[in-house]
Order: sequence, then C-alpha cells, then structure tokens
Amino acid sequence: MTDDPLLALRPWESPEVTSWGRLPMSAVDRRAQALSLDGDWRFQLLPAPTAAVGDDWTPARVPGAWTLQGTDDLPWYTNVRMPWPDFPPASPAANPTGVYEREFDVPAEWAGRRIVLQVGAAESVLLVHVDGRPAGISKDSHLAAEFDLSDVVRPGVSATLRLTVVKWSDATHIEDQDQWWHGGITRSVLLYATDPLHLADVTVRAAASGELRVDCRVRDAGGALPEGWYVSGEIDGQLLVQDAEFDRFNAADDRVSDFLGEPRMCARVPGVRTWTAETPELYGLTVRLHRADGTVADTSYRRIGFRDVEIVGRDLLVNGERIYVRGVNRHDFHPLTGRTVSRNDMRADLVLLKRFGFNAIRTAHYPNDPTLYDLADELGFYVVDEADIESHDHAHEIADDPRYLNAFVDRVSRMVLRDKNHPSVIIWSLGNESDYGANHDAAAGWLRRHDPTRPLQYEGAAKLGWADPAVASDIACPMYAPLEDCVAHALSGEQTKPLIQCEYSHAMGNSNGTLADHWAAIESTPGLQGGFIWEFWDHGILQCVNSGRPVGRVGAGLYDNGVAAPGLRWAYGGDFGETIHDGAFIADGVVFPDRTPKPVMYEHREIAAPVRLEAFRHEGLVVANHQCFRGLDWLAGTWELALADGRVLTAPAELPDLRPGETAAVPLPFELPADSGEAWLTLRVTTAGDEPWAPHGTEICTPQLLLRAAPEVRETPVSGPRVQVDGDGLLIHPLLTSAPALSLWRAPTDNDELGGMAARWREWGLDSLVRKAVDVRRDGGGVTVLAEYAGNAGVIRHEQVFTPVQGGIRVEESVDLPDAYADVARVGSVFETVSGLDLLEWYGQGPWESYPDRAAGAPVGHHSAPVDSLLTPYLRPQESGGRHGVRRFRLSAPDASGLSVVLDRPRQVSVTRFRADDLAAATHHDQLKPRPGCVVHIDAAHRGLGTASCGPDTFPSYLLQPGTHRWAWTLRAL
Repeated sequence: MTDDPLLALRPWESPEVTSWGRLPMSAVDRRAQALSLDGDWRFQLLPAPTAAVGDDWTPARVPGAWTLQGTDDLPWYTNVRMPWPDFPPASPAANPTGVYEREFDVPAEWAGRRIVLQVGAAESVLLVHVDGRPAGISKDSHLAAEFDLSDVVRPGVSATLRLTVVKWSDATHIEDQDQWWHGGITRSVLLYATDPLHLADVTVRAAASGELRVDCRVRDAGGALPEGWYVSGEIDGQLLVQDAEFDRFNAADDRVSDFLGEPRMCARVPGVRTWTAETPELYGLTVRLHRADGTVADTSYRRIGFRDVEIVGRDLLVNGERIYVRGVNRHDFHPLTGRTVSRNDMRADLVLLKRFGFNAIRTAHYPNDPTLYDLADELGFYVVDEADIESHDHAHEIADDPRYLNAFVDRVSRMVLRDKNHPSVIIWSLGNESDYGANHDAAAGWLRRHDPTRPLQYEGAAKLGWADPAVASDIACPMYAPLEDCVAHALSGEQTKPLIQCEYSHAMGNSNGTLADHWAAIESTPGLQGGFIWEFWDHGILQCVNSGRPVGRVGAGLYDNGVAAPGLRWAYGGDFGETIHDGAFIADGVVFPDRTPKPVMYEHREIAAPVRLEAFRHEGLVVANHQCFRGLDWLAGTWELALADGRVLTAPAELPDLRPGETAAVPLPFELPADSGEAWLTLRVTTAGDEPWAPHGTEICTPQLLLRAAPEVRETPVSGPRVQVDGDGLLIHPLLTSAPALSLWRAPTDNDELGGMAARWREWGLDSLVRKAVDVRRDGGGVTVLAEYAGNAGVIRHEQVFTPVQGGIRVEESVDLPDAYADVARVGSVFETVSGLDLLEWYGQGPWESYPDRAAGAPVGHHSAPVDSLLTPYLRPQESGGRHGVRRFRLSAPDASGLSVVLDRPRQVSVTRFRADDLAAATHHDQLKPRPGCVVHIDAAHRGLGTASCGPDTFPSYLLQPGTHRWAWTLRAL
C-alpha cells in the first residue's frame, strides 16, 4: 500500500480515469507570457510506478525522452503489435517509470495571481506533485496538461516540482501508433500566471465573406464573476463590437449566471484577404478582458485567417473552390531527440514540403506540437488534425468498450478545443486504425455540436461504406485503396462524399511507384481529390555501431545526405535489442532521417507542378496554371532546349498572366537546329521573388516536352579485330572484369520482400541462376553465343551476338522467358568494370534515381555524378540508384579514359559499386563494402516499384511478361 493518493488510484490501469485536477483545454495561447522550466532536471528511472524513489539522481533533459538519454530503457519499435501480451486495460508489471524533479522560484510579483503549470506532453501517464503535495494526473501523450498551483505554491518562495511519468498504461492501448515507443516529457514545461479574472477560452469563426465572430469564455478563480467586467477586441486595428442580439438571447433564455461569462463580439472586415494554402493571409486578433474600471485583466492575441470549408455534393471546397489535397502524413520526430522537435525543425519540415509541392498534412496519428499549426497557418498548409487514438492491436475490443468511452471523447474534445482557431485545420479526424464503435460515435457527436464549421473524417468508419451517410465520416478516406476501385466509385453514380485517401502510397525504401498514374486519374476524375502519402520521415535513430545505443546530442556535421558518418548508422526496429519488433517498417518516409529528400520528392514536385506544358498543333505550346487560387506572377521561368548532341540552349521565359485554371498558347521559344536528333524542351520555373518558404530563384518545377524523337540507333559492322570470347562464350574486354551476363534478379526492395515477390523470385532461383554455354559460333569477326540458365521453374535461353563496329563492339541480346517466370524483377545484362572509373555521365532521365513507374520527376537531359554517389542510401540496402530512359552513358577515370555505351533505345541503367547480392545480404549501410570497379546493369525491361509493402503493387503495365525480350547496346573504349 502507499500513502500517496495519486499512486493509490493506480491510474495506469484505470481507463475511466483520464485526469484529476487538470484544467479544461483552451485555445488561449499562454506560451509567450510563460516562464520556461525546460533544462536539466534531477531524474531517476524506477522499474515500476510503485517502486520507492531513492537518492540516486542523474541529470535528464526536459523536454526529452529518457529512452534517448543513456538509460537502460531503450527505444522500441512495433507497428501493430503491443510490446506486451496482456489485454487492455492491463499494463505490464515491469513498467519503466521516470521521476523528474527540480526546484523553481515563483516570482514575487505573481502574488494574488492565478498560477498555472503546463506540461506540454508526457508519455503516457503524468502524476504531478509540488512540495510533496498531489497536484494532478493526466493521460494523453500528445496534448498539454495544465494544473492550477495557486493553492500549493507561494509567490517569492522556491518550490519543488516532481513529475512522475509512467511509461505503460491502459492509455498505451489507445496510443498504439506506428512509431517508436518512448518514455518521458517530450514537450516543454511552462509556468504562467493570470489575473483571477481571466479568459478561459476564445473561439473564432472567421468566414471568407469577412464576417468575424469571437466567442469568449470568462472565468474567475474565486468562483462568481465580479460586477462590471467586459471584453473588447480589434483585428488589425479595426474594433470589434459587442453582439447585443446574442446577449439578449442569453438573458431571455436564462443562460446567464454569476459563474458563466460568455460574451460574443463581431466585426465585418471589408475587402478581406482570404486564407488558403496558396495564399495564407493572416490577421492579428486581440481580445481584452476588462475589469469594471476599464483596466485590462487579461489579453489574448493570435493570428487568424478568413476562410470557409464545406462539402457540396461530393466535393470538398475551400472558399467555394474545389481543391486538390496533395498531402503527407507527419509524425513529430527527430533522429536525435525522438518526439521532441524544435520550432526551427518544424519550420524546416514544412518549408521542405512546400518546396516539393505538398499542400496538406495529416497529423498522424495524434495532435502534433502546437507550434506546427502556427507554422501551417503562416506558410500555408491544409491540416487534417487527428486525435490521439489508435488501438491497432486491440481495435475491435476497445471501440465499444465503455471503460474507454471517456478517453475517446476526452482526446477528441481536447484536440478540438486547442486547435479550433487555426485556419489551417480544415478537417478533424477521430483517430486511426481503431475499428469503429460507439466510442467513436460519442466523440463525433461532441465534435459536431462544438464545431459545425468543419467536416470530420475517420477511416475506420469510412471503410464500412464510402457512400454510407450514417457513418461518422463526412469524407470517404480509405487507406491504400486500389486506384481502379477509387475511379470505379467516382464513376458509379453512387458517390456521396469526397474521396480523399488518408494513406495511399507507402514510402518504405525504394517505393512510391505509380504516383504519377494516381494523380493523372485524380486530376481527370471528378469526385477524386487526392490523398496523403505515408509518410514524411524515415524514423531512423542515430545509433553508435559499437555500443548499440542512441547517440544523443551530436554536432551538425555528423550526419547528412541520408548517410550516417563512420561508426554511426540509422537504427530501425530490432536494433536496440527488441524481441518483438517490426524491423525497417519504421523507415517509410519521403525524406531520410536527416531530412534529405528521397527521389520520390522530385517525382511529387513535378506531379504537383503549378505550371504545366502541352504541345499545341506542332506550332507552339500551351502553358497552364494548375493552381486553385493564385496567378503566375510569383513565378519566373527559363526555357531550356536539350539536344541529343550535347548542346543545351537557354532563353528567358515570360510566363503569361493566367488566373487559376486558365491556359494560354505561346510560341516555341527556339527554332530546332537541323540534324540535331532528339530534342527536349524544359521550362525551369523558379520563384520570382522571396517567398516565406523559398528565397528568390528556388526551383519549383521543370515541366518538359519532347519536341523531336530520336532516330533509331544503327551501327554498321566493320572488319577489324575479332571479338574475343572465352571458352564459355563470355566476352573478353580490357575494361571489363566480369563479362556481360543475363540478370533477372534485383536486390529486393522493401516492397518486393513484404509484397511476396522476392520469395517467389528466390523460389525460382533467380538469385542464383547457373549459366551453361550451349553453342558458340563465329561469323567473320563476330560471335554468336547461346547459353542456358537453369532456374527452378525451367530453363531460360539467352542469346548474345557480338559484332565489331567502328571503335567498339555491338551487343545484341535476346532471352526467351518461359511462362513459368511471369513477373520477374528485370530482364537485362550485368557486367563489371576495372577500377578507377569514378564518373558517370549519361543522356537520359535524371539527375536523381528513377524507375519505370516513378520517372515523372526526372527530366531528360545531360547529367553527371560520381559513381560513389549513385546508390540511394535507403536505410535497409536494396535495389536503388537506377536511372530510367537512358540513351547513352560513359564511365571515365580522372585522365578521361574509360568506356562508353550507346543503347538501342532508352533503357533502365544502374551503375554502382555493389552487386545485387551485396545489397541483399546487408541489413544496414555500414555493412556494405564498395567494390573497386563498377557494377553495371543494362535492362531491356525493369519491373515497377509499386508500393506493396503496405498498399497496392505496381500496375500490370509495369510488370514483366514472359516471352521474348530483345535489347542491344554498343561498348566502346574512350
């Protein structure tokens, strides 16, 4: 037994108890007036919440997770499964409990004021004591908890604050999100004071018409409100007026008492500048609470935006316009500090997303740090604000469990009360992957009553029927629904709600195939409005390889460009000794853990391009403005003409004056040079001036058109040196250390592994094909080689014809792929070069990685890169570094010696230092040892990437079919 009343409640195993002594949530932001208690606290980690606190204190940073600060309780990753087997609401007996303690001085000038403690976030149960006296309890790991300390502290006197955080609890069962498990105080701890007469809440309704309504909730710490108080307000200097009709209604309806103070003020802003993600116009709103003598007792200031959100038919409208939701799911995450993220880090997240064409964020799967919403208001993002509810492992049991009813309503209502005044928040979400039950309906009922100005969504309800009007979701928000199902629903005539997928493309490893195909369908199909990619970050934690522990604080130069420095690596599930874990499934973002963009970011940038190009009657071009609210005056352009002979011509581009959705015909900026072969026209679009998220000259998109196709590549055989092959018919060449051989295998991507394709390829033996020369025939200087590869599903016949041509060797290849080998990884050649060839130059798509179903973001042009930089460092090594649509390439040494390859037509090519087996055998990049030469793949065909690790596979058009495949290429020494 314990004499501590908070411990006696055992709140870690009582789902009915969501708080004790905690103040109601409010939209009044007190951060600017608060005293920070952040810094180093005394800390000790107990094995269980009932264990005795000892004298062995160590320092711990607040905010911060103790799992990243040198304790023996390390980060733990699971996706669906809970880390212990007990059913809700049970928590394990071994339950790490952090005790934080520090002294603080209460300013003497706070005498007579109301003193409030705010704990920004604690995982997962928070117990508060001041000078040994209980002050409160809170649950919900991702929302602040406030406690009135006026009766337990004395101004001018030091006090001891103890915050006890219990890691596992009944609440953990509804915080089963796809992320690392941590423990600690992960957001700032603040202390602030107000007058006893204070603004308890402010609710803003600001419509696109310019109509403004401000509802205030006034309270007095003493109970009854004093006589004569009143409120005033202004918006950018314009005074608000009291809503006399509202006051009369309250009086007539007996809604006024000595305790309640609920005044309403109004204004109409003439010529209002409306808020959208493209035009995030904000106004400064000040609300003052006055005593009877006119002095100010309390003040609230915030920036607001005027905008409308509504659903009309099956369209989600912002300010009356149908929008596209180009979204990403985002966790609060940092590779060194876990869920503790600074304002600068959050701003960097949003700036990067803005530069790559994203306009929406789903706060997966909990309310994010409040600063994120301020930045979303300022920079321009549509936000789906999601409650901290995910009961993945026990979803069905909890959805209707009345013991959790209060927790569901509590978490949804507190999120809404905190974030309701942000114009960026356009949709509320009841949570994620928690089945669907009465608890959801209860939370939805509260939400609809409190805020009828926004729609709400919940995927668990939407999956019961996209058109069902009865379920608690105003939006059909499926997760990874096949595109053909979405299009069929939109064309069925039965659609009643906007279809916006809450997750639709899974960014695990080398992924996000068919993103362009999805958006081509979305933009051409009424009823489809977009969705959210899963997710923003790879949640790799920087880990010391030797110790196996998180690194903690490091200098800025220790990790960059997606690659950890020597001795460090990006840890994922299982790397901290977890017995139950979900491996690299935590590494599924569009950026690496250091925020370096993955190649998919460039794909998305072009898909979301505000300016598009189309050919027009062979005489000119059509320029289109694909924005919803903004003209093109904020953009500048440069024309670029890339010719196959290596020349690149440039000219300034004058973008037409187009309103949203308009198009204009413009003349071709260049006259095509004669006999220059293939020609590609690119419009490089940049910012014309400084934007809040991008300085002048930042590249926004690069729409491209093919103006003239390439002629067929022909090579004339010549007499000369005979092609040399060995006794097995393998090519002998002074620049090759391994002769060209058939390749049907790739180092499996995460999609290949989790989608089941890799297991099938291994079963067929594609990773270990045995070659046998069947026939080697000479014809003059050339050689024809017929070989058979013995796979487990049948023999594969491969023919190579080597022909001497001017300065080199022409290689013509064909393979007969039996029907049993439907859907292989690739069909092509692989060879290895001598060492010293360190630079790759190519004409094709680039400069970043691209694949057949993810190539829209890589324009055709002349590119170059060091070979050592070509492999994309996905956290788990896998097939990567490919370049699509390559016409020719050369590998050279510093002295310009080397080799060149000309392809018969655009092909998939990769050049790295690693064989497929090297990549497949490694679990982390620190295990890879580069080979001295280059490993070169030339593919007649390469399978699409898809997104099958968690979602649909690639489309059938990107699968490799059985039958005969042919390809040809010419090898020359430089």
